[in-house]
Amino acid sequence: MRVDLFDFELPSDRIALRPARPRDSARLLLVEGEDISDRKVLELPQLLRPGDVLVFNDTKVIPAQLEGHRGAASIGATLHKREGPRNWRAFLRNAKRAKVGDTIDFSEGATASVVDKAEDGSAVLHFLGEEPVEVLLERAGRMPLPPYIASKRPADETDRADYQTIFAQKDGAVAAPTAALHFTPRLLDALEARGIGRETLTLHVGAGTFLPVRAQDTSGHKMHAEWGHIDAATAERLNAVRASGGRLIAVGTTSLRLLESAAGESGDIRPFEGDTAIFITPGYRFKVIDGLITNFHLPRSTLFMLVSALMGLDVMKGAYAHAIAGGYRFYSYGDASLLLPKRRA
Repeated sequence: MRVDLFDFELPSDRIALRPARPRDSARLLLVEGEDISDRKVLELPQLLRPGDVLVFNDTKVIPAQLEGHRGAASIGATLHKREGPRNWRAFLRNAKRAKVGDTIDFSEGATASVVDKAEDGSAVLHFLGEEPVEVLLERAGRMPLPPYIASKRPADETDRADYQTIFAQKDGAVAAPTAALHFTPRLLDALEARGIGRETLTLHVGAGTFLPVRAQDTSGHKMHAEWGHIDAATAERLNAVRASGGRLIAVGTTSLRLLESAAGESGDIRPFEGDTAIFITPGYRFKVIDGLITNFHLPRSTLFMLVSALMGLDVMKGAYAHAIAGGYRFYSYGDASLLLPKRRA
């Protein structure tokens, strides 16, 4: 499909620079079939059914933004995928000044050598020394805020908590699964009291999620791979929910992409461990998910393509026009939507 079909105009003042406080006070746009209504995140228990299960991503964002130098040249690095105990693939700023074999000195004593460079502008960095890389990053790195926030203000200590979900357990993401940022203990208690279950999986979100689609047609775009894991026990419980008539509602596009990556053609969810580069566009046949909770996405982005595949492009363009006119806050720290497609045969 033509990429320009997924374009829309968004006023810059709709981009949220800080999250709602408390987190669960954010607005929620309900899109059910072709019907659109304005709700609140705290209303989720009433908008879902007993027996439904929410599927969360328990990845944890690491301080993956580094500033350093090689000689007199300033080099910035955004880590986006682990490739070994001490190796990370990263997007480099001023990449032409860092060649294979060079050493980059980052702050707080962190240093890394450039192992290899790829055509997409990324490089593999090998972190030197004996200290665990996680310790080095905690000391030298900054939270990797999305470009549309970082271009307007620097990351600060508040972001260390704000850009992390309450489910965050497993280090490895360089972007938050932002739909889950809205969940609080009181909201989880209300969902449980309503009879709505929850499960977790792991997908380490990469910085590639923010890369623009430069191709003119979706067929020309290549997704960056991300590592995910669903264990056998979780897969079995999720299959049991579906067999009993319950709905699986993915919390975030990351959870949805991993569930669909783990799905067999017959609609069963299988244990999964490894990379996925699934690219979901209109025409895709969803195998296992029945709905999605997600924030509002960039124009011409792979994530807006995904929600358009789920609900229909015209429906989502109408929903986004409604959200823009109604003052909804967009992107990672913004408001949420609950997308429930018509029941498929």
